[in-house]
Amino acid sequence: MFAIPGILALIFFIYIRPQEILLDLQRLPLLYIFFALALFGFAVDLRLRVNKATMVPQLPWVIVLALWGIVTLVVKQPDQAVHASLDFAISLVLFFVLAHSVHTFRAFQAVAALLLVLAITLALIGIHQGTADYGCVMIDPRATGDLSVGTPDGRSCRPLSDLDCYLQGEPEPGADYICERVGLFGATSVAGRVRYLGVLQDPNELALALCIGLPFAFAFASRRRSASGTVLVVFSLLIVGVCTHFTQSRGGQLVLLSVLGVYAVWKWRWKAVAAMVLLAPVGLLLTGGSERVDAAASTEERYEAWMTGIQLFRESPIFGVGQGQFTQHHHLTAHNSYVLALTETGLIGFLLWAGILYISFKTVLTAVIRYRDVPEARIAHAWGLAMLAAMAGLSVGIFFLSFSWHAVYWIYTGLVGAYYSAIRTHDPEFRVRMGWLDWFAVLGGTVVLFVLLYGYLRSRGY
Repeated sequence: MFAIPGILALIFFIYIRPQEILLDLQRLPLLYIFFALALFGFAVDLRLRVNKATMVPQLPWVIVLALWGIVTLVVKQPDQAVHASLDFAISLVLFFVLAHSVHTFRAFQAVAALLLVLAITLALIGIHQGTADYGCVMIDPRATGDLSVGTPDGRSCRPLSDLDCYLQGEPEPGADYICERVGLFGATSVAGRVRYLGVLQDPNELALALCIGLPFAFAFASRRRSASGTVLVVFSLLIVGVCTHFTQSRGGQLVLLSVLGVYAVWKWRWKAVAAMVLLAPVGLLLTGGSERVDAAASTEERYEAWMTGIQLFRESPIFGVGQGQFTQHHHLTAHNSYVLALTETGLIGFLLWAGILYISFKTVLTAVIRYRDVPEARIAHAWGLAMLAAMAGLSVGIFFLSFSWHAVYWIYTGLVGAYYSAIRTHDPEFRVRMGWLDWFAVLGGTVVLFVLLYGYLRSRGY
């Protein structure tokens, strides 16, 4: 399994962003080094016949989606075709290597363990930041239009009192400041909301990444029912839950509930569904009373972006505006992965993107049902249930985030492929395919989703 070290290094690099902590590392092209390491390991595994490289169900559609994305760029934004395609290619290569190099449950558990450790580590970093003192942060003038990027200068200030940074101590002449919580590694909050660095510098994206890593704690605990397993679940749930609270992410709260809801429904069936329906109004009341000050404005901005995306799609329903080009037509990103994929790649691209999500769900659900009463397949069932919970949380969370081409999204899509490969190693008869009925289901779901979304936005005056 020579590809595994490179894969683990890639995932660690994407989540932790060590080059933003130790600036000297920026001199090294670590991303490309780890990619090369993973691809080299994959080639060695094939050469030594350690890996038979079973083609995963999503692969044909991922390839077609990648090609269609290039087509949309060539047609709509030819000057951006190379740059945008390379950005998306990083996520696709990560998906490919992860899905086709991890073909045993031992390797799968190594990747899952890393994702769980990263989730717990980032949650602890977030909790530290959420309880840290406020300090002055000098805004980075190179981050044009982004007033949340900057460097702490060591001076304290009253909570969210930007004026203190101009009147106290020795501010840098001509510099702009914000007053935020200052955590570890130079990471600072935004409007008091906890976040991290790099691809997880948005509080909502941090909350999503933490919550979809939580099911792996349940999976490890279910393999061996013991006190240590219970401690792992309770500790992970507590840490992730507290950090999600500090992010003040309403979407993150929904992701956490979705993850836990999958386990509840699987265990208690209709009783869990009835309980969630009855408790939903209580949850709305509890969260409604603790909304952020900027919650109303944030919601309106999202609605505006969603309607803009639908209008852009109506103007170009086949090719969209070009993969990765939404912000060329609106001052904000779509804040909805479904709208983003539809707007940027048109109906064809969206059906491909949604089909990949659909087949990912179908894969894990088929496996969970197939192995639920097979004692010798307990490991496959436990990991399948964890992946089902993670994908459920992911599909809910991305409704409020522009995650269509995000590296974390494709890591989990690739992990579904890795799960499929691991099963096929032990059960060669296991097959999952995308038939015509499946595509009709995707098309029907697409129509229903966007008709309801459009109707809702119209009812809100957009």
